[in-house]
Amino acid sequence: MQILSVQVGKVESFLFNNKEMTTAIHKKPVELPIFLGYQHFSADEQADLVNHGGADKAVCVYSYEHYAHWESFLDQSLTFGAFGENLTVQGMLESDICIGDVYRIDETLVQVSQPRQPCYKLGHRHNRPDMPLHVQQTGFTGFYFRVLQEGWVGKEPQIQLEKQDPLQISLSYANHIMFGNRTDLDGVRKVLAVEALSESWRNALEKRLKQ
Repeated sequence: MQILSVQVGKVESFLFNNKEMTTAIHKKPVELPIFLGYQHFSADEQADLVNHGGADKAVCVYSYEHYAHWESFLDQSLTFGAFGENLTVQGMLESDICIGDVYRIDETLVQVSQPRQPCYKLGHRHNRPDMPLHVQQTGFTGFYFRVLQEGWVGKEPQIQLEKQDPLQISLSYANHIMFGNRTDLDGVRKVLAVEALSESWRNALEKRLKQ
């Protein structure tokens, strides 16, 4: 497992369907070291605090292994942060990472809280309105960390697994239950059994059970 790059971004305005919208998806690599707090990296911002950021989504993570697929899909080369992620990583695929897993990044401890649920702003960034759907269909979603222990991320950040969640519900499995087989209620219960699952995903899956 490696961290290849760390990105932060500021809120910017743009026009979407003739309406002014805001986003901080255009994140750029930052000079290290940088402080990681419980809500976000220092100097990082989120425009939509309902659906982005906050304790459960303090750090957005994306796997560099997926970049080749998207470069072919978009017919262009991509730079670190192309998916609005804070951490571009290698060796951390959705099939291998489980919700609730705890990692140490230098002084900090972080925990996987949920897969990323891409929104229309990712399509806006790459001028492909259908991109969020393709992200869901491929399962190349990325994921979020919550911060259990804040601290400094150094110039050459190191990441290592500290503790694996006992239920071992992978991000790929959670994505399949959320976006794929929506009638698998036993699968919904399995995902809900993960104590570390984010509040937003828990609410959505509990609502599905009730319906």
